[in-house]
Amino acid sequence: MGALGRALLWLQLCALARAAYKLWVPTTDFEAAANWSQNRTPCAGAVVQFPADKAVSVVVRASHGFSDMAPGHSWLSASTHPLLSGLGHCPINWGPASKLLPRDGEFVLASGAGFGAADAGRDPDCGAGAPALFLDPDRFSWHDPRLWRSGDAARGLFSVDAERVPCRHDDVVFPPDASFRVGLGPGARPARVRSVQVLGQTFTRDEDLAAFLASRAGRLRFHGPGALRVGPGACADPSGCVCGDAEVQPWICAALLQPLGGRCPPAACPDALRPEGQCCDLCGAIVSLTHGPTFDIERYRARLLRAFLPQYPGLQAAVSKVRRRPGPHTEVQVVLAETGPQPGGAGRLARALLADVAEHGEALGVLSATARESGAPVGDGSAAGPLGSGSRAGLAGGVAAGLLLLLLALAAGLLLLRRAPRLRWTKRERLVATPVEAPLGFSNPVFDVAGSVGPVPRTPQPPPAQQAGSSSTSRSYFVNPLFAEAEA
Repeated sequence: MGALGRALLWLQLCALARAAYKLWVPTTDFEAAANWSQNRTPCAGAVVQFPADKAVSVVVRASHGFSDMAPGHSWLSASTHPLLSGLGHCPINWGPASKLLPRDGEFVLASGAGFGAADAGRDPDCGAGAPALFLDPDRFSWHDPRLWRSGDAARGLFSVDAERVPCRHDDVVFPPDASFRVGLGPGARPARVRSVQVLGQTFTRDEDLAAFLASRAGRLRFHGPGALRVGPGACADPSGCVCGDAEVQPWICAALLQPLGGRCPPAACPDALRPEGQCCDLCGAIVSLTHGPTFDIERYRARLLRAFLPQYPGLQAAVSKVRRRPGPHTEVQVVLAETGPQPGGAGRLARALLADVAEHGEALGVLSATARESGAPVGDGSAAGPLGSGSRAGLAGGVAAGLLLLLLALAAGLLLLRRAPRLRWTKRERLVATPVEAPLGFSNPVFDVAGSVGPVPRTPQPPPAQQAGSSSTSRSYFVNPLFAEAEA
């Protein structure tokens, strides 16, 4: 991009400083290495070939010499292009006669740029292999999030996939001194934005934009059955506006995942989350804010960026208004994505944001906040008064408390079961040990001599303690005649 082009773009972006805008990134410039099959600009003496069935506009910024490209054009010089506001460019048109050029298109030559003939062996580093092929210019889709750059992006912030494509309240800027080509999609729903800036013109009315798209310059830059509309204006709600790309999100995700075969890569965490507007699961946390009329989304985004994110390296945040499912109501979605090697930061930041709502929610215009974390629920962030963490965080806290009480009860029961046999066993030992004490009385020599001769002894009932004891231990009792006569 030349100095004059950068200055023009800077003036245009300054005029859009109060509005969100999206800048189209890829170009069909001749010197862009990504546009060629060999991933480099064709060398001197090469054979250059464009797709035969495509239409394209190509900006050329330098002089090039080739052995074959377009019969009849030995050298092309530059003059002023009327659509590029005096940037020193010149359109060179061709028709379907050339076998190496597309069926329709133009070269837009910068001042001093051009093409000339060159021998195939002029550049020793330029091999005599296959021709240098200009890649399909129709490969760029409006719905591909990778092809847009947000004008209000800041370090630490990102956008969910659906909002990386222009939203209905965005201003769209195409590079003023570069060539490009955009596919407008299948046509199921027109792309609607606030305004479109292309080739030095700003379109804010559908009639003017439609006339440009129908012109030759418009057809070379926009193609496909889809439609492009402008209006209704910038977002006037301080709490933010819904992007409006939910209906075309399937096309957005298809374009984003096309290099991956249409499948999302597996997330690196259990129970990964999929925020509204995101094509694939991610690791981190989601904080949902229910707000009042005084909430300002730009002020909250600045607070998050200034007061919280610097304390959590490796995290990125996306803040936007989304539809609350189910129902027509909206909420502010704060996505905290973990990009660093240390997991868990998103959960800690989510809890910090819940605590911030509990303390400052009324001043921020936030009525309630709920949070979810990949892998585990975020703790309760309820606040006194009208603020609170919401039903999901409250339910998570209640379930956690119930599980903790259940575990404590089970532990106490197991402890009692272990101690109960020990207590019974101790009592049993004590009761069994009592009968082995030495018997009361003395050894009678008369009975020792007589053995079993004499009266049959009368055995009294055992004491109550023995009845409670074991039957394996017994005691013998007898009547002593000497004591019996004394008592008589």
